[in-house]
Amino acid sequence: VNDIEILSMKIDSKITSRFARNVITSEAINRGNVHKEVVFDVELPKTAFITNFSMTIDGVTYPGNIKEKEAAKKQYEKAVSQGQTAGLVKASGRKTERFSVSVNIAAASKVVFELTYEELLKRHFGKYEMFIKVKPKQLVRVFEIDVDIFEPQGISDLEAEGTFITNDLQDILRKTSSGKKGSVSFKPTLDQQRKCAGCPNSVLDGDLIVKYDVKRTSPDNLQIVNGYFVHFFAPTNLPNLSKNVIFVIDTSGSMSGREIQQTREALLKILDDMKHEDYFNFILFGSEVHTWKESLIKATPENLDEARNFVRGIIADGMTNLYGGLMRGIEMLNAAHEENLVPKRSASIIIMLTDGQPNVGISNTQEIQTLVKKAIEGKYPLYNLGFGYGVDYNFLEKMALENKGLARRIYPDSDSALQLQGFYDEVSRPMLTDVELNYPENEISDLTKNNFKHFYDGSEIVVAGRFTDHNQNSLTVDVKGEGPDDALSFTTHQDAEQTAKAFEEQQYIFGDYIERLWAYLTIEQLLEKRIAATGEEKENLTAEALDLSLKYNFVTPLTSMVVTKPEDLENQAGIADKPTEGRGIFTRLEAWVFLTIFVLQFSTALAPSYTSALNPTWYTSVDGDPHFIIPVPQKDDAICFNINENPGAILNLIKDPVTGITVNGELIGDKKANNDSKIQNTYFGKLGITNKHLNLRLMVTPEKITVQNGAEKTGFTWLDSVTLQQEGLTLIINRKKNLVLSMGSGASFVIVLHQVWKKHPLHQDFLGLYTLDSGKLSKQTHGLLGQFFHPIDFTILEIHPGSDPKKPDATMIIKNNELIVTRGWQKDYRKDPKNGIDVPCWFVHNNGAGLIDGVHTDYIVSSLF
Repeated sequence: VNDIEILSMKIDSKITSRFARNVITSEAINRGNVHKEVVFDVELPKTAFITNFSMTIDGVTYPGNIKEKEAAKKQYEKAVSQGQTAGLVKASGRKTERFSVSVNIAAASKVVFELTYEELLKRHFGKYEMFIKVKPKQLVRVFEIDVDIFEPQGISDLEAEGTFITNDLQDILRKTSSGKKGSVSFKPTLDQQRKCAGCPNSVLDGDLIVKYDVKRTSPDNLQIVNGYFVHFFAPTNLPNLSKNVIFVIDTSGSMSGREIQQTREALLKILDDMKHEDYFNFILFGSEVHTWKESLIKATPENLDEARNFVRGIIADGMTNLYGGLMRGIEMLNAAHEENLVPKRSASIIIMLTDGQPNVGISNTQEIQTLVKKAIEGKYPLYNLGFGYGVDYNFLEKMALENKGLARRIYPDSDSALQLQGFYDEVSRPMLTDVELNYPENEISDLTKNNFKHFYDGSEIVVAGRFTDHNQNSLTVDVKGEGPDDALSFTTHQDAEQTAKAFEEQQYIFGDYIERLWAYLTIEQLLEKRIAATGEEKENLTAEALDLSLKYNFVTPLTSMVVTKPEDLENQAGIADKPTEGRGIFTRLEAWVFLTIFVLQFSTALAPSYTSALNPTWYTSVDGDPHFIIPVPQKDDAICFNINENPGAILNLIKDPVTGITVNGELIGDKKANNDSKIQNTYFGKLGITNKHLNLRLMVTPEKITVQNGAEKTGFTWLDSVTLQQEGLTLIINRKKNLVLSMGSGASFVIVLHQVWKKHPLHQDFLGLYTLDSGKLSKQTHGLLGQFFHPIDFTILEIHPGSDPKKPDATMIIKNNELIVTRGWQKDYRKDPKNGIDVPCWFVHNNGAGLIDGVHTDYIVSSLF
């Protein structure tokens, strides 16, 4: 493409005892007669950790270095200050995260990219699943996928399928399985990759999925290698426990339309799967809390028919009394056990679904977490499903983990009902409760999690640890759990020689796999514990996870990989981070951030004292709640997104290391929560503007303006009409309206004052910021606003109906990222400060992930100056 030809792309996956090491190697050549940009762009499973990356150009290898996140960020910023940067690595989708890095290659030169990532394959519905994204975007001379599997227990069955596999390609996808070994290969020729004879387009665009399971002659399997062990526990042929399920469903107004329709659809399918011995109930929460029945009832055919009629009649309306609904469910389940209304040997769970945030009853999420944890007392798991991006996902995740459950995001799409049903299927077949795997304390150290509230049919429990004596070669384990009829208890024993004999049969094992599996699982669980921890405990968990991430070279949420590239003799860098699910759009800041770059047509909202002196120019603005919009003039269109943070957070808007200009803004909130809205309004209540080269500082609040020039400090109020000129500084205050600031040869700023009635019960005064002549800032300018002072381009593909009929969704290609965006409108208060003017734009979800450089928390700073 564009004179860049991919000569080869090879994906080599080696799986040993469920632990996979995957190496992607791609070789490209610049066929043009001038230097060109080559992009290496792959999608990885979310559960994977990148462990290595390198580029080889003209025989010289440039590796990626994994460092503690803050150290990596400093190295990245240093490289940025020395020259332009090439790409970044961060967008995430449902199952995948995208790794993308670009480099300029001289004419007729080659580059080889090599990326390694590792993951522990989880067992779902009785199968381990390896997921490989296949999307080379062009025909490739040599395209090869090899998956080699070795399982000491033996492979019971092996499947391979591709969403892109046509009848012509079916025979090319080959799989073999014998004893302990299995393999899958896919190696299409150039012609076999074509969509049609002579076509330049590739048919390779989709997912290759490898599924397998192992032979099980006993409930568990224990393996020991080089002083480390891994214990797999997955009993079969046990009867399922009956289950007691309470569905706590958000029926607030925001669930109306497609969301409530899909929820009804999923619940009806779930009712079809209920077993006769199960007990269940529905609790609905909007402004009020409504229950279907006063207590849990048995899933008889008559009760199921009545439940279906109830589900079909569920409608969405009102506010979000999340606390009330959840507590009603907990109280009902507690009462069912205390009054022996459900079988003693049964599995109880609560599944809560919400698309927003609590705003009726108790709305403080921390208080809700405390009260819910106290009410459940560890007796059963809580599963929180967050529908769409309007939820505070961090809150849902923390509350679930504190109560032995987990959180799952349900993506707003045509298959949302299937996502809901799929989650229920995972937890619908409990086989054991209170499972404990006990190991000799004096022999084992650094043990991963070894007790589990429930074991579900088709899943697997994995425990790993290391021996205190590295030379120890045997281990005895006691396993206990509660089944439907009686307790399960058995002892298993293994020695290292048995494992070694099994490994003698194959050639491609990586010898330290159990140690790396232990490190992977330990880091994963430490990060999970860290979510619900506070204070010193959180610091200790962070330190331990960071130490292991660095020792074993994993890119985790605590580490980053800096990729330094040879770019026209300048030092360029990209930075690879591990995205986290985090909070989505419409959460508690609801600080709408719309970064704006378009031709300024000054309106009467801006004072005559400066409008007549300025020609239309490019500018950015932050105003309103605060609103940021990014118009892209060459497209005659705009992009918008929001950043979710709480009042008190300070965001870096502009930072230019060349001119020395920095602009930071501190968020304020309304005086109290608005019970009529899920959105807590936030605004900029303080702005801090600095010019280090001129030794200037400007602090602006809705009450006063303070200018500090060296040791000299001058104060003004918004009642003043002032023109101040000092060395390198021009300041004009237009009484009770706005001020204009110019510093040196850099950009000029207009700060607009928004005042409300002093006795207003809800809102406060706030500020809006407009940047004029942003072209005077250097190419190294960054920040939430500053990064968009440079030209930006995008492509819109696949426009299709979204969850709101008035707002279609689409695929946006921008910065080498592929994002799902929504068409909508946002307010520009420039011409009409009271009502604003609607600006159509493409909304980028999830805190602007894939659009902004890095993640939004990278822009939080400790102070205004």
